[in-house]
Amino acid sequence: MSALGDLTCDDFLGGRLSIWQPRDGYRAGVDPVLLAASVPARAGQSVLELGCGVGTASLCLGWRIADLRLSGLELQPDYADLARKNADHNGIKMDVVTGDLAQMPDVLRQQSFDHVIANPPYFLQSTRSAARDEGREIALAGETPLTLWFDAAIRRLNSKGQLTVIQRMERLPEMLSSLDSRVGSITVQPLGGRPGRPAKLVLMSAIKGSRAAFRLLEPIQMHTGVRHEGDSNDYPPAIDAVMRQGAPLVWAK
Repeated sequence: MSALGDLTCDDFLGGRLSIWQPRDGYRAGVDPVLLAASVPARAGQSVLELGCGVGTASLCLGWRIADLRLSGLELQPDYADLARKNADHNGIKMDVVTGDLAQMPDVLRQQSFDHVIANPPYFLQSTRSAARDEGREIALAGETPLTLWFDAAIRRLNSKGQLTVIQRMERLPEMLSSLDSRVGSITVQPLGGRPGRPAKLVLMSAIKGSRAAFRLLEPIQMHTGVRHEGDSNDYPPAIDAVMRQGAPLVWAK
């Protein structure tokens, strides 16, 4: 048994990728898949994931695009170990460093990357009851503010490198205020749930050294119909291709 307790091996991308993760701790869902699908990386480029957890987002990206130089930083040692195991299990090379982004490990401080991606904790600890599992609580409501996440990310980017983040829509004002003049071409892509309902998730990208204008895109609808009917998925074709075939997520115009 793992130090995290019982583990499950779960399929992602329609079974093209399998991920070991704790049964009772933080479990990856659709968010890291969407994050990975939104990154316009090219073969040969370098990607750093801050807070990589068990590696789901990076490995989804590595499955879609061959010959990437993948690196991950994870605060919790047990999750970092699982990320290494998952990379080996799926035959995707990924260097995972255990450490705190607020005190960037030297091995990463000495590098720069074409892309930095992140799925920061969605909640502020002061606004919610703590989860019973410590690892789940750190993943859902960490102590590090978004300003430090974004500063660490921007510092690690090459000139013209791209930051891509997924987060809850309610934290968009904090996300935007956490950016500074080092980046531009800030683009916000809302992810809607069902028709007629407000978007709950948002993707945001920014490019280091760019001076291009801010863009707010039309929401991408994640589901068809006003309610879920039956046990089958109700993704529209483009989202179904992302979730089950590893296709890239095309942002709205």
